[in-house]
Amino acid sequence: MANVSYPGVYVEEVSSGIRPIESASTSTAAFVGLAEMGPDDAARRVTSWTEFQKYYGGYMNDGYLAESVFQFFNNGGRQCYIVRITRSDAETASVTVENRADTPLAGLTFSAKNKGAWGNFLYLQIEDGSTDSGNTFRISIRKQEAVDLVPDDFANIAPLEVHDNLSMDSGAPNYVVDVLSRNSNLIDAAVDAANTSLQQGFHRGDTGPTVPPDTNLNFQINLDGDGYQLVTLPAALGTMAAVAGAIQTAVTGLTRLKTSTDPTAFTGFTCTLEDAGTADEHLLLTSGTTSTTSSVRVQNASSANAAVSLKLGEGNGGYSEDGIAVRRPANADSIQIGDAAVETPVTAVTLGSDGSAALTELSYSAGFTLLDNKTDFSLLAVPGVGTETMVDQGMAYCQNRPLQDVFYIGEMDQFDDAPSEAESFRNALTAPNSYGAVYFPWIQALDPSGASPEPILLPPSGYIAGLFARIDGKRGVWKAPAGTEATINGAVGLSINLTDTEQGNLNKINVNCLRRFASAGIVSWGARTVSSDPEYKYVPVRRTAIMLRVSIYNGIQWAVFEPNDEDLWAALRLNIGSFMTTLFRQGAFQGASPSKAFFVKCDGETTTQADIDLGIVNVLVGFAPLKPAEFVVVKISQKAGESS
Repeated sequence: MANVSYPGVYVEEVSSGIRPIESASTSTAAFVGLAEMGPDDAARRVTSWTEFQKYYGGYMNDGYLAESVFQFFNNGGRQCYIVRITRSDAETASVTVENRADTPLAGLTFSAKNKGAWGNFLYLQIEDGSTDSGNTFRISIRKQEAVDLVPDDFANIAPLEVHDNLSMDSGAPNYVVDVLSRNSNLIDAAVDAANTSLQQGFHRGDTGPTVPPDTNLNFQINLDGDGYQLVTLPAALGTMAAVAGAIQTAVTGLTRLKTSTDPTAFTGFTCTLEDAGTADEHLLLTSGTTSTTSSVRVQNASSANAAVSLKLGEGNGGYSEDGIAVRRPANADSIQIGDAAVETPVTAVTLGSDGSAALTELSYSAGFTLLDNKTDFSLLAVPGVGTETMVDQGMAYCQNRPLQDVFYIGEMDQFDDAPSEAESFRNALTAPNSYGAVYFPWIQALDPSGASPEPILLPPSGYIAGLFARIDGKRGVWKAPAGTEATINGAVGLSINLTDTEQGNLNKINVNCLRRFASAGIVSWGARTVSSDPEYKYVPVRRTAIMLRVSIYNGIQWAVFEPNDEDLWAALRLNIGSFMTTLFRQGAFQGASPSKAFFVKCDGETTTQADIDLGIVNVLVGFAPLKPAEFVVVKISQKAGESS
């Protein structure tokens, strides 16, 4: 309330008490299966086929995940989660590259981001970094698209990733291990434990230095990160050998600025003239220490500075190498991960492999646990694994989730191409429930990989998940995902064309059939769950109930810890009632009026004093679901003739 202290008008905002409830998403799917690449310890959301290819690769000979995800987006899907399953004996491709020490003992191990033979096709180009080239390095990553030899112009092919100015300093923001872990989708790096090489930090000037003029005798130097100090040279030095001696005398006479700096950096400092009398003549300034902090830096300056004529400092053509610079991987034009020959600079390799261990339904259902913490998906499929056990496990997972917020799209094996086999499959399910449906038969499609000139068979689950998403977006989750508008995009045929009688027999046991009609093409012609419960016999009824449950659950979290009395009950009735009215106006329920379409009850009858004492408030929500008109009966009678 406003603090009323003077005569006048006071204005303050007052809550209306309405907290809108948003409808939960019903069209986000989750697919579990084998993939060429990608993490196998987490579920990742992708929003396009291109993004799937980026993180999970392309098509595989022994799985249907990629094809199903492609058809999901092709049929109207917008986003989905991917759970990659790998075999127990799958291996991650890696290569160990020696460091730049004079006597290489170890270096860095570069490995593919995750398991699989895909990593064997990655190639690394290692070069000096574009800035601070003496201490940093650049890695360019390319992928060989075929098993043929690497082409001669391979280095000219645009790399998939480039990571520049990488450091071996574990405390630096550009530390190679951290950068690749954070930014690369293709590789990781690990520094071998034996890679402990150190050197004396040095600064090498550019070639062709000249004696500084008597008026420009000063420059700034920094040893081991101690801080820049002024070096003043005597006049009329005459030769570069004299300059080198004067620099050494001046620097060794400096006093360290920081207590933590090893004084040996100064007392042991040397400056020598290398390649004297040749075109490659240059000055070499070396710190007196051999440590991780050992370094020599010369500050870039204007023309009125001895560093210019001496060609010291990066801006004047010089470059520095610190104590740990030798730990960098050796430069190489092309190093294959996983399948390289063990010869300089490669010291070890591990061949990447997809493995050959058998996969069972448990292998796939174990991946369901990676979805336990995902609450924004509502469809689940294991494309291509069409067994009774897989369907049972999939439906059980959906039913046993805490919020029962997911629907399983099941299918049969591709060799189940007869009505009798479909009937046997359905009758073999041991735990059918309303949280899943089974679709039959498999779909003929053009091979998206281009490997087969003839159409291939693909599992229907990816198509159907995309169809669900498309119908949900156009008509709402309460509309049965079936009928003449439920066309299957990307299909050129079916493994079997059913007759009306054959479908009639399968429809009785709740098998959803895909049919081909001359006027509509290939369509989904069934919308039943596997359940025998008449209340939830239809897919749209179960999925509408899921949508209501999740939406209301998310929308009334504000009520937790509010006083449990009539004010709260009224607010809950108001908010949930408003939500249900909005759905009624969208055509989600049966009934000519809201009172006939749904009810929301929250009062002293649903919440007794005993409930209040236990901190419980009960809300009862009922709705009249829309059920599909499966059987449209047209009765025709003949009008009797009338006498004139």
